[in-house]
Amino acid sequence: MQCNRTLIFFLCDTIAFMQTLQTIQQALNDHDALMLYFSAPMCNVCHALKPKLIEAISAEFPTFVIESIDISETPEISSHFSVFTIPTVLIYFQGREFLRKSRHMSVGEVVESIRRPYNIMLTPSE
Repeated sequence: MQCNRTLIFFLCDTIAFMQTLQTIQQALNDHDALMLYFSAPMCNVCHALKPKLIEAISAEFPTFVIESIDISETPEISSHFSVFTIPTVLIYFQGREFLRKSRHMSVGEVVESIRRPYNIMLTPSE
């Protein structure tokens, strides 16, 4: 599937690419489970990790919204979130930062860190 880009926001499959601090703040307010993925075009590790992480998060946690931020296009966003290295993953539950992983991380490590709080906060009780 080809991505169609607009001026500040575009969607490709299940990943939203946010380009302003205001739209990211809105996403934090609107979604109970949100992952911010910070990367840049020159980062080979970012490109290798991103599809694996997105696939795992989407499969395990269906209500998660995944936002991708290109720090080369919007350095002010990365500095606002105190992201100074890539790749960096920020996990938010109900607008609050729960997890921050940078550089060396495994998909399994991120998934396991999310599982329990996700199930407690977002899975309906029987």
